[in-house]
Amino acid sequence: RIDLMETETTPRPTMEFRYLKIDRRDNYAVVRMCKEPVNSMNLDLWADLSRCLEYLESQDWCKGFVLTSGLKRPIFTAGNDLKELYAKTTSKSRFSDFWRAQTGFLVRLNRTKLVVVAAIKGACPAGGCITALGCDYRVMTEKGYIGLNEVLIGVPVPRYWCKSMERIIGARHAHTALMTGKMFKPKEALAVGLVDQVVPEDRLLATAEAVLSKWVKIPSFGVQATKHFMKEELAKQMEDYCEEEIKVTWDILTSPMITGPMERYMSSLGKAKKSKL
Repeated sequence: RIDLMETETTPRPTMEFRYLKIDRRDNYAVVRMCKEPVNSMNLDLWADLSRCLEYLESQDWCKGFVLTSGLKRPIFTAGNDLKELYAKTTSKSRFSDFWRAQTGFLVRLNRTKLVVVAAIKGACPAGGCITALGCDYRVMTEKGYIGLNEVLIGVPVPRYWCKSMERIIGARHAHTALMTGKMFKPKEALAVGLVDQVVPEDRLLATAEAVLSKWVKIPSFGVQATKHFMKEELAKQMEDYCEEEIKVTWDILTSPMITGPMERYMSSLGKAKKSKL
């Protein structure tokens, strides 16, 4: 569903989103991911994000948006839903749809003319991290972590996710982080340029909105053209490789060297949940 802060001049939206809430400001929006319990990124959430971005791009009043979590828990998103990646809980057809939805959103995010600021509360691994990397500016809370940690469960970091991190923090830092699945603490992330500001949680949204408010006042054509020069090559590579990547990644996920570790990891998660009951 979609929720907007309405005024007399704000038409009631016709689109509905399952896992997102949108608050309209004067010339930008705040988009909150609200998929309990941890904003795990499944096919439906990626599709929601893509449709939401398309919707905001179509609105004349909208010059940008803040992307954040609507959860009470300190989690931006826990990353991709492992049920979409574990061969025994998905199918080739379902996985293909999932990967297209994920890549489609990331391509559009990197291409959008809107200014996008990520307000990262707490945990931000894997799919959350690549989403934040696609934004134009990242503000993070003082507690949490961020990184692309896929190798820790035995799967490779997607090719152009690697390139995206390298573009932001440089080859040397990216090489070590990606090869080891490093999760950066907020101050570490700030030091390497993975995030742009670290603030107390109670100032997170206000800080992100203050940054966005300044950016949307800059004449838009210059900002949009400059963004295109910087990000279009990566977006095009990601887009062009999608179908081949589906085949390559599915072969990896269904190989015995991956299904075994994934099964053990999924089992450990189930045991951890039961121990908390």
